[in-house]
Amino acid sequence: MPRDTVAPEALLQEIFGFDAFRPGQGEIVEAVAAGRNVLAIMPTGGGKSLCYQLPALMREGVTVVISPLIALMRDQVRGLREAGVAAGALTSGNTEEETEEVWQMLETGALRLLYLAPERLASAGAQRMLARAGVGLIAVDEAHCVSQWGHDFRPDYLRIGELRRALDVPLAAFTATADAETQAEIVTRLFDGAEPQRFLRGFDRPNIHLAFQAKDQPRRQILAFAGARKGRSGIVYCGTRAKTESLSRALSEEGHSACFYHGGMDPEARRAVETRFANEDGLIVVATVAFGMGVDKPDIRWVAHADLPKSIESYYQEIGRAGRDGAAAETLTLFGPEDIRLRRSQIDEGMAPPERRAADHGRLNALLGLAEALGCRRRQLLRYFGEEMAEDCGNCDLCDRPPEVFDGTEAVRKALSAALRTGENFGAGHLIDILTGNETDKVKQRRHDELPTFGVGRELKKGEWHAVFRQMMGHDLVRPDPERHGALVMTEAARPILRGEQGISLRRDIMARATERRPAVKTLVSDEDAPLLSALKAKRRALAEAAQVPAYVIFPDRTLIEMAETRPQSLDDMARINGVGAKKLDRYGAEFLSVITGAEEEVHPTRMKLAARGAGEVYDRLMAAQADLSRGVDGTEKPLSCSASLLAKVAQNRPGSADDMARLLGERRFDRFGAAFLDVLAQAD
Repeated sequence: MPRDTVAPEALLQEIFGFDAFRPGQGEIVEAVAAGRNVLAIMPTGGGKSLCYQLPALMREGVTVVISPLIALMRDQVRGLREAGVAAGALTSGNTEEETEEVWQMLETGALRLLYLAPERLASAGAQRMLARAGVGLIAVDEAHCVSQWGHDFRPDYLRIGELRRALDVPLAAFTATADAETQAEIVTRLFDGAEPQRFLRGFDRPNIHLAFQAKDQPRRQILAFAGARKGRSGIVYCGTRAKTESLSRALSEEGHSACFYHGGMDPEARRAVETRFANEDGLIVVATVAFGMGVDKPDIRWVAHADLPKSIESYYQEIGRAGRDGAAAETLTLFGPEDIRLRRSQIDEGMAPPERRAADHGRLNALLGLAEALGCRRRQLLRYFGEEMAEDCGNCDLCDRPPEVFDGTEAVRKALSAALRTGENFGAGHLIDILTGNETDKVKQRRHDELPTFGVGRELKKGEWHAVFRQMMGHDLVRPDPERHGALVMTEAARPILRGEQGISLRRDIMARATERRPAVKTLVSDEDAPLLSALKAKRRALAEAAQVPAYVIFPDRTLIEMAETRPQSLDDMARINGVGAKKLDRYGAEFLSVITGAEEEVHPTRMKLAARGAGEVYDRLMAAQADLSRGVDGTEKPLSCSASLLAKVAQNRPGSADDMARLLGERRFDRFGAAFLDVLAQAD
């Protein structure tokens, strides 16, 4: 039944378990619930879904949610049902029983939210069904998909405006990635040009750490980044299908739980990966961008790009899949000259009209400018979306360690001169040979050793010149010309530098191969709270497996972190934890409370004995490692654990080899826990 007489704040607490709206949510909920047409631009993880789910409970009729991927819809339906909301989806992935249940709920008027893929709007039967169903509101997720020249265009999104006119109901459109041009297209196609009430709630995701690195043995770089975050859910985006498979194997060989995902896989295999990623803690998916908008897992702790994304919008959306729960998350994007050449050629060889190609080059330039930034990356990223920050963010690699820069004007002028004097017919390799005075057969055959620029750049080594040319490409001073087999051609932006009218700064710290620094890892909780968080996660995993739902549907990481930090001692205390609504308190409150109130009683005596011997923290970490592997690496094996006394022996005796550990644990427990326990002991030494 409609809930229009209930205050939104009361529903927010009762159904979703939150004490207050996130910044900007309240105004949007009010506008949508009042039946106004709305366009809301909100950052990924900013709580867009709540802005139409809550009004759906306040308004008469069914709210139809147009969403781009089945996985996304199924996740939201599961979460709503866990919270006690009547929701359903009609998708090609439904069983007959699921579809029949949704139809029955529609006929009886019980259904509050109906999720549909845009492709179903092409069916006349679907439109007739919606006309009879008493639709009161249309909500459009990922509304930027309506842009015909956008990075995620879905042709069937163009039918949504027609549906709105046919049903004559208000429409609320939501997206995280829409520049001014895309916003104008959304208004034209979804609202017939009539101005909706707009909400621009910012693009900043302050919990996400931003970092870029120039490619230098990229596989090693990705393995090092993942290795420092072992056991945390992550995504690695790759530019090719083959690379997803090879990098997934490499990660698996390093002891990670990893799998690959790309558009060339059988649909069943793709669904299996989606299910594993939703349900398993600590899984890494190595994927092409086909693993896209359906990713709604809130506790992804990191995203890495093994190759440069195709635009700044793509980059922003892909990194936005990390840290949707608001907890700390990290990103790493690798890039190199070949990435830049590939992205330029994809634009130049595409079928778009000239003005669109120019706009796409501009978007790529914005991303390259971010990659080659000399100051706070977040300030530069947000400036692209029209936002200004008053001060540096303090949460990006350049804020962590400000780059060393130098006046690169002279080096750039020498490089441009070499390109011009050779007719702009050669790539960086040949130009570097000329600048460094390297008398190769190719140089001598073309008599380029007789040019005035021959040998004028001997002050820089070959690798340093490669870094100069890459930065020049990043600043769009030169572009590879596909019609000249990738030869570098000067752009208009380079002419003021060549003429001495303008200077340019370059990064010196990446001129030579950087010394590998093990990246700092953001911790979720303090060392003191880490064992309890692991115990709470183990309880969540067991409940999720029993209910056959993803773990985060029970509670997201953010809720478990708050439990571990505040340690509620009663159900009243538990009810005050963000994310614990009335239904979940009734269903799960007592079980999680028993973990919290009992954990100290079980762990404390053993830990106290070990503390005097300096082994208390090692014991905690062994407990955490055991909890993570209680059902094996993939979470499908029979439960297995070590007794408290056996863990105490490991912490106290610290066996240093696999053989010693096997003798202490026994064969079965060594197979399950041995490698992880040895890692814990090695880190403690």
